[in-house]
Amino acid sequence: MIFSNEISRIFGKLGNAKFPKWLQTSINEAYVRHFDIDMSEFKPPKEYESLNALFTRALQKQRSLESGFISPCDGLVFECGEAFKAQSEFFAFSIKGHTYSINELLREGFEELEGFDFVNLYLSPRDYHRYHAPCDMQILSATYEGGKLFSVNEKHLKKIPKLYEKNERVVLKCKSGEFLFYLVFVGAQNVGKMRFVFDENIQTNASNCGNFTKKYENLNFKKGEELGNFELGSTIVLISQKGFLRLKIKTGQRLKFGQNLSDFK
Repeated sequence: MIFSNEISRIFGKLGNAKFPKWLQTSINEAYVRHFDIDMSEFKPPKEYESLNALFTRALQKQRSLESGFISPCDGLVFECGEAFKAQSEFFAFSIKGHTYSINELLREGFEELEGFDFVNLYLSPRDYHRYHAPCDMQILSATYEGGKLFSVNEKHLKKIPKLYEKNERVVLKCKSGEFLFYLVFVGAQNVGKMRFVFDENIQTNASNCGNFTKKYENLNFKKGEELGNFELGSTIVLISQKGFLRLKIKTGQRLKFGQNLSDFK
């Protein structure tokens, strides 16, 4: 039905293929060289039995966590700032020259926000692909929205209007203290899956998966705990209720999981 989705499923299967040890090592080493991946925090390339195992590699030592609200992942800040009110949309924000609607992106719960800040984090193929809790938090719900799997690199973001609203995504509605925030995990071309450690039933890039919202009770995470992973690279959009965060970052800045993204107001 959607060509990019089919290609991504095929790529996902190839990524999970386990070749003979000598060949797999050559594939892994070639991938690391091509994307100039810093493997100093991880096992050497020869230790991974598939490309997917390399994509989703775990840190060998827990990183130190800086103060405040930390980056949930490694990535590049494509855009960050405040939302604005628009006549035809409840709230809107701009990424790479295109305006996005908060109600279209989140689908659920947006009416609870009277204003918000946003951060768009892009994970390239060279980045660490696991994501973590940016603060002590409770997950209230997960919303799955099916869609296309366009590439989410800068070239495609500029070329395709409202790309994030068109792509497959999972939205986590979270709470920290009295404030709400959302983590929007956006699928992309060649991303085999988005996985979440707290719910194996969230199946992405699946041909038979319909849209849904699932609510949770007493699902709590401590700052820095792992939430899941992308298989390859993609994007996380943070939407935070006004009055919660004081952003300390700027567009074009590269972040690593554990670094301070914002102080609390």
